[in-house]
Amino acid sequence: MNLTHLNQSGEAHMVDVTDKQSTSREARAEAFVTMAPATLALILSGQHHKGDVFATARIAGIMAAKKTADLIPLCHPLALTKVEVEISPQPEHNRVHIRTLCKLSGKTGVEMEALTAASVAALTIYDMCKAVQKDMVIEQLRLVEKKGGKSGHFQLTSSLDNPEEPA
Repeated sequence: MNLTHLNQSGEAHMVDVTDKQSTSREARAEAFVTMAPATLALILSGQHHKGDVFATARIAGIMAAKKTADLIPLCHPLALTKVEVEISPQPEHNRVHIRTLCKLSGKTGVEMEALTAASVAALTIYDMCKAVQKDMVIEQLRLVEKKGGKSGHFQLTSSLDNPEEPA
C-alpha cells in the first residue's frame, strides 16, 4: 500500500487506510512558551484577571486534539482514547513546558493530534497573557515520541528539559 496524499491524478486526497490493521498507537509532543519573569510570576500567583491560565490551556489542548481533523486538511477523524496535556513552569528558563500525550487503537497515528494539542495549549497561554506581554515566544513545537503502527517507534534523542541541547 502506498501512503500518499496525492491520488493517481496528482490531486490531494485523504489517504485510504481501509485495509490497514488497527493497532495501539500513541504520540507525545511538546512546546515551550518563553515569557518575561513577571508574566510567569503573574500566572503562578493565581492572580491573573482571566483566571487559571494553565487549566484553560490544558482544556483547550484536549479539545483541540479531539478536533484535529477539522483543523488539518486531509487528517483522519480519530476516536482518541486518551489525551493528556501537562503544563510545567520552568522559572529558571522564564518559560512554560507543555507536554502532550494522545492514544488510540486504530489504523492511523496520532502524531498530528499530539502536536495540535501542544500548539493550541501554547496559543491559549499566549492569548490569555497577551494583554500583559505581547512578545512571548512559542517555540520548539515538536514530536517527542511515537509508538505503534507500521513505521514503528520514534523517539527524540535530545533532552526535553535542556534548552541548550539541540534536537
